Amino acid sequence: MGEIYFDYISAYPLDPRVRGAMADYLEMSWPNPSSQHRLGDYASEAVTKARSHVASLIQAKPEEIVFTSGGTESINHAIKGVAWALKEKGNHIVTSNIEHNAVLRSLRRLKMMDYRVTSVPVDEFGLVDPEDVKKAITEKTILVTIMHANSEIGTIEPIAEIGKITQERGVLFHTDAVASGGIVPIDAQGIGVDLLSLAANQFYGPSGVGALYIRQGAPIWPLLDGGVQEGDRRAGTENVLGIVGMGEAARIAKEEMGARRDQALEIKRHLRAKIEGTIEDIYFNGHPTLSLPNLLSASFKYIEGESMMIMLGDADICVSTRSACAAGALQASHVLLAIGRDFVTAQGTLVFSFGTFNNEEEVTKVVEELKSTVTMLRNISALTKKAKKT
Repeated sequence: MGEIYFDYISAYPLDPRVRGAMADYLEMSWPNPSSQHRLGDYASEAVTKARSHVASLIQAKPEEIVFTSGGTESINHAIKGVAWALKEKGNHIVTSNIEHNAVLRSLRRLKMMDYRVTSVPVDEFGLVDPEDVKKAITEKTILVTIMHANSEIGTIEPIAEIGKITQERGVLFHTDAVASGGIVPIDAQGIGVDLLSLAANQFYGPSGVGALYIRQGAPIWPLLDGGVQEGDRRAGTENVLGIVGMGEAARIAKEEMGARRDQALEIKRHLRAKIEGTIEDIYFNGHPTLSLPNLLSASFKYIEGESMMIMLGDADICVSTRSACAAGALQASHVLLAIGRDFVTAQGTLVFSFGTFNNEEEVTKVVEELKSTVTMLRNISALTKKAKKT
């Protein structure tokens, strides 16, 4: 059967049509889109076309899209850019306790600069209560940053409800939509956000390119100083080849979102049912319905996720234990601890993420290998022996 890739949330496979669009452009990839000649115009037109496709994906205006090097830069730009632009107004930011490290570490940096941060909790499904956000806002609050969907448990947050609150209170609102952009429908204006982060490699585009939606008129400072590219909002010569790929990926994502969603949901249903019917002592993480269609998080009692991941890898099956940006961390996932999982159970978690290049035959193979792996590890686990004694 070959290698089975169930780790889309780390990076999606490049769609062949995206690769084709990039190859077509590659013939002329050297021009600088800021150059004032015919070849420069060719590159500039390619960027403009891609910007239009990315804007259309989230129901935004093309001039509200700023291309970046990826989701991390987009998030950093949104949070730090607003903080610096509004430092005279206030120094308080509201977030949740299950955000991606790009958010958490940006906020940690700002706290070193005398900004204050309030983190609201989530329930057992990973959902933020909009009322908690409302209560956390003060007269010094300048930004609320709550993710659109969590990349470890898949829960989709009530962003539109939070957006109404921030609009009423006159506070800017950023959402990290890296895990959900191009996967589920997003109307940036309709959900009331002022800033929204995207990454191309989360919807079958290339790595190393992303975008930041900045609502027209929203105050923000550039993250990078230099030239006047991207409407004087992001200095540096654009990664035109990557941008072309992101634009094509966005175009296809909008056209095929419904069909992709239905396929992913069928795989998810099949995978969950097979795991439930085959393996005991497991917990599924995240909301049962308000969740990404192509992600399933499961915690297996008595054993470690990393050991399972390595053994599955030996069987040519690629999965993850948590967000790729947190891989290698020794501590348990802060997301799983936030939803009430104990340290040991949190350590025994696998994240399965999948898409258009997967099928139900692969699901059957994954669960067969998973059952064998879990059985072997539990047979030698001291935690299993302890549980049997009690």
